[in-house]
Amino acid sequence: MTADVSSIQLPGLPTIYFIRHGETDWNKVGRLQGQTDVPINARGRQQAARNGGLLAEMADDIAECAFIASPLLRTRQTMEIVLKALGRRADDFATDERLKEINFGRWEGMTWKELKVTDRPAYDARYRDPWSVCAPGGECYADLSLRTRDWLASLTRPTVVVSHGGISRCLRGLVLSLPAAEVPHLDVPQDKIMLVDDGAVEWL
Repeated sequence: MTADVSSIQLPGLPTIYFIRHGETDWNKVGRLQGQTDVPINARGRQQAARNGGLLAEMADDIAECAFIASPLLRTRQTMEIVLKALGRRADDFATDERLKEINFGRWEGMTWKELKVTDRPAYDARYRDPWSVCAPGGECYADLSLRTRDWLASLTRPTVVVSHGGISRCLRGLVLSLPAAEVPHLDVPQDKIMLVDDGAVEWL
Protein backbone atom coordinates (compact mmCIF):
# COMPACT_ATOMS: atom_id res chain seq x y z
CA MET A 1 0.00 0.00 0.00
CA THR A 2 1.67 3.20 -1.16
CA ALA A 3 -1.26 5.56 -1.82
CA ASP A 4 -1.49 8.95 -0.13
CA VAL A 5 -3.07 8.99 3.30
CA SER A 6 -5.56 11.44 1.78
CA SER A 7 -7.21 8.47 0.05
CA ILE A 8 -8.65 7.48 3.46
CA GLN A 9 -11.73 9.63 4.03
CA LEU A 10 -12.46 11.13 7.45
CA PRO A 11 -15.70 12.56 8.82
CA GLY A 12 -15.73 15.94 10.55
CA LEU A 13 -13.65 15.76 13.72
CA PRO A 14 -14.16 17.31 17.14
CA THR A 15 -11.27 19.21 18.75
CA ILE A 16 -8.43 16.93 19.87
CA TYR A 17 -5.68 17.69 22.37
CA PHE A 18 -3.05 15.06 21.60
CA ILE A 19 -0.23 14.34 24.07
CA ARG A 20 2.55 11.87 23.42
CA HIS A 21 3.63 9.91 26.50
CA GLY A 22 6.60 11.20 28.46
CA GLU A 23 10.12 9.98 27.87
CA THR A 24 11.15 6.47 28.87
CA ASP A 25 14.62 5.05 29.34
CA TRP A 26 14.13 3.15 26.07
CA ASN A 27 13.35 6.43 24.29
CA LYS A 28 16.54 7.85 25.73
CA VAL A 29 18.74 5.16 24.19
CA GLY A 30 16.73 4.64 21.01
CA ARG A 31 15.22 1.23 21.69
CA LEU A 32 12.08 0.30 19.77
CA GLN A 33 9.28 0.09 22.31
CA GLY A 34 6.27 -0.65 20.16
CA GLN A 35 3.74 -2.40 22.36
CA THR A 36 6.23 -3.40 25.08
CA ASP A 37 5.37 -1.91 28.48
CA VAL A 38 8.09 0.50 29.59
CA PRO A 39 7.53 3.12 32.33
CA ILE A 40 8.23 6.82 31.91
CA ASN A 41 11.35 8.18 33.57
CA ALA A 42 11.97 11.36 35.61
CA ARG A 43 12.18 13.54 32.50
CA GLY A 44 9.01 11.92 31.19
CA ARG A 45 7.19 12.85 34.38
CA GLN A 46 8.36 16.45 33.97
CA GLN A 47 7.11 16.50 30.38
CA ALA A 48 3.73 15.13 31.44
CA ALA A 49 3.47 17.72 34.22
CA ARG A 50 4.30 20.48 31.74
CA ASN A 51 1.55 19.38 29.40
CA GLY A 52 -0.93 18.94 32.22
CA GLY A 53 -0.13 22.42 33.51
CA LEU A 54 -0.75 23.90 30.08
CA LEU A 55 -4.11 22.16 29.84
CA ALA A 56 -4.98 23.48 33.29
CA GLU A 57 -4.51 27.02 31.96
CA MET A 58 -7.08 26.19 29.28
CA ALA A 59 -9.61 24.78 31.72
CA ASP A 60 -12.66 26.36 30.08
CA ASP A 61 -11.73 24.86 26.71
CA ILE A 62 -11.37 21.30 28.03
CA ALA A 63 -14.18 21.25 30.59
CA GLU A 64 -16.35 19.10 28.33
CA CYS A 65 -13.56 16.90 26.95
CA ALA A 66 -13.42 13.14 27.08
CA PHE A 67 -10.12 11.71 28.35
CA ILE A 68 -8.71 8.62 26.70
CA ALA A 69 -5.33 6.89 26.50
CA SER A 70 -3.55 3.96 25.00
CA PRO A 71 -3.67 1.07 27.50
CA LEU A 72 0.13 0.79 27.63
CA LEU A 73 1.88 1.70 30.89
CA ARG A 74 3.75 4.77 29.68
CA THR A 75 0.61 6.42 28.33
CA ARG A 76 -1.45 5.62 31.41
CA GLN A 77 1.26 7.05 33.67
CA THR A 78 1.38 10.21 31.57
CA MET A 79 -2.40 10.62 31.63
CA GLU A 80 -2.46 10.21 35.42
CA ILE A 81 -0.01 13.09 35.80
CA VAL A 82 -2.00 15.23 33.36
CA LEU A 83 -5.23 14.60 35.26
CA LYS A 84 -3.63 15.44 38.60
CA ALA A 85 -2.53 18.78 37.13
CA LEU A 86 -6.15 19.38 36.20
CA GLY A 87 -7.37 18.57 39.70
CA ARG A 88 -9.15 15.44 38.48
CA ARG A 89 -8.99 11.85 39.69
CA ALA A 90 -5.93 10.10 38.30
CA ASP A 91 -8.05 7.17 37.08
CA ASP A 92 -10.72 9.31 35.41
CA PHE A 93 -10.03 8.22 31.84
CA ALA A 94 -10.83 5.45 29.39
CA THR A 95 -8.40 3.37 27.32
CA ASP A 96 -8.64 2.15 23.73
CA GLU A 97 -6.62 -0.67 22.16
CA ARG A 98 -6.57 1.18 18.84
CA LEU A 99 -4.33 3.84 20.41
CA LYS A 100 -1.43 1.45 21.04
CA GLU A 101 1.91 2.20 19.41
CA ILE A 102 2.86 0.52 16.14
CA ASN A 103 3.79 -3.11 16.75
CA PHE A 104 7.48 -3.74 16.02
CA GLY A 105 7.15 -7.52 16.39
CA ARG A 106 10.45 -9.29 17.03
CA TRP A 107 12.34 -5.99 16.80
CA GLU A 108 10.98 -4.62 20.07
CA GLY A 109 13.77 -3.86 22.51
CA MET A 110 16.34 -3.48 19.73
CA THR A 111 17.95 -0.29 18.39
CA TRP A 112 18.13 0.58 14.69
CA LYS A 113 21.92 0.30 14.92
CA GLU A 114 21.65 -3.25 16.24
CA LEU A 115 19.13 -4.22 13.56
CA LYS A 116 21.44 -3.06 10.79
CA VAL A 117 23.81 -5.81 11.95
CA THR A 118 21.45 -8.57 13.12
CA ASP A 119 18.59 -8.32 10.60
CA ARG A 120 20.01 -6.33 7.68
CA PRO A 121 17.74 -7.51 4.80
CA ALA A 122 14.54 -6.82 6.74
CA TYR A 123 15.99 -3.56 8.08
CA ASP A 124 16.86 -2.38 4.55
CA ALA A 125 13.40 -3.25 3.21
CA ARG A 126 11.65 -1.32 5.94
CA TYR A 127 14.08 1.59 5.75
CA ARG A 128 13.19 2.03 2.08
CA ASP A 129 9.42 1.91 2.67
CA PRO A 130 8.23 2.09 6.30
CA TRP A 131 4.72 2.96 5.10
CA SER A 132 4.03 -0.46 3.58
CA VAL A 133 6.80 -2.75 4.91
CA CYS A 134 6.24 -4.24 8.37
CA ALA A 135 8.78 -5.16 11.00
CA PRO A 136 8.92 -8.98 11.19
CA GLY A 137 5.83 -10.05 13.11
CA GLY A 138 4.68 -6.45 13.43
CA GLU A 139 2.86 -3.64 11.66
CA CYS A 140 3.62 -1.02 9.03
CA TYR A 141 2.42 2.58 8.98
CA ALA A 142 -0.36 1.72 6.53
CA ASP A 143 -1.75 -0.66 9.18
CA LEU A 144 -1.37 1.93 11.90
CA SER A 145 -3.04 4.62 9.83
CA LEU A 146 -6.13 2.45 9.35
CA ARG A 147 -6.23 1.80 13.09
CA THR A 148 -5.88 5.53 13.78
CA ARG A 149 -8.58 6.40 11.26
CA ASP A 150 -10.94 3.91 12.89
CA TRP A 151 -10.39 5.55 16.27
CA LEU A 152 -10.81 9.07 14.88
CA ALA A 153 -14.10 8.11 13.26
CA SER A 154 -15.42 6.98 16.67
CA LEU A 155 -14.99 10.41 18.33
CA THR A 156 -18.17 12.26 19.23
CA ARG A 157 -16.90 15.05 21.49
CA PRO A 158 -13.74 17.12 22.16
CA THR A 159 -11.05 14.78 23.47
CA VAL A 160 -7.79 14.84 25.40
CA VAL A 161 -5.78 11.82 24.29
CA VAL A 162 -2.44 10.41 25.44
CA SER A 163 -0.91 8.05 22.93
CA HIS A 164 2.30 7.38 21.00
CA GLY A 165 4.58 8.81 18.36
CA GLY A 166 3.33 6.53 15.61
CA ILE A 167 -0.30 7.43 16.28
CA SER A 168 0.67 11.12 16.32
CA ARG A 169 2.23 10.77 12.87
CA CYS A 170 -0.74 8.93 11.40
CA LEU A 171 -3.21 11.37 12.92
CA ARG A 172 -1.43 14.29 11.23
CA GLY A 173 -1.23 12.37 7.98
CA LEU A 174 -4.98 11.86 8.01
CA VAL A 175 -5.98 15.34 9.15
CA LEU A 176 -3.58 17.16 6.81
CA SER A 177 -3.89 14.70 3.88
CA LEU A 178 -0.12 14.20 3.73
CA PRO A 179 1.63 11.93 1.23
CA ALA A 180 2.13 8.49 2.74
CA ALA A 181 5.91 8.63 2.33
CA GLU A 182 6.11 11.67 4.66
CA VAL A 183 4.14 10.22 7.56
CA PRO A 184 6.77 7.89 9.14
CA HIS A 185 9.29 10.74 9.31
CA LEU A 186 7.22 13.40 11.10
CA ASP A 187 8.59 14.84 14.34
CA VAL A 188 7.05 13.45 17.56
CA PRO A 189 7.84 15.76 20.52
CA GLN A 190 7.02 14.65 24.04
CA ASP A 191 7.00 18.10 25.64
CA LYS A 192 4.23 19.69 23.56
CA ILE A 193 0.50 19.32 23.03
CA MET A 194 -0.76 18.86 19.49
CA LEU A 195 -4.03 20.72 18.99
CA VAL A 196 -6.15 19.38 16.14
CA ASP A 197 -9.00 21.74 15.35
CA ASP A 198 -11.05 22.48 12.25
CA GLY A 199 -8.74 20.57 9.93
CA ALA A 200 -5.56 22.28 11.20
CA VAL A 201 -2.73 21.22 13.51
CA GLU A 202 -0.99 23.51 16.01
CA TRP A 203 1.68 22.76 18.62
CA LEU A 204 1.13 24.20 22.09
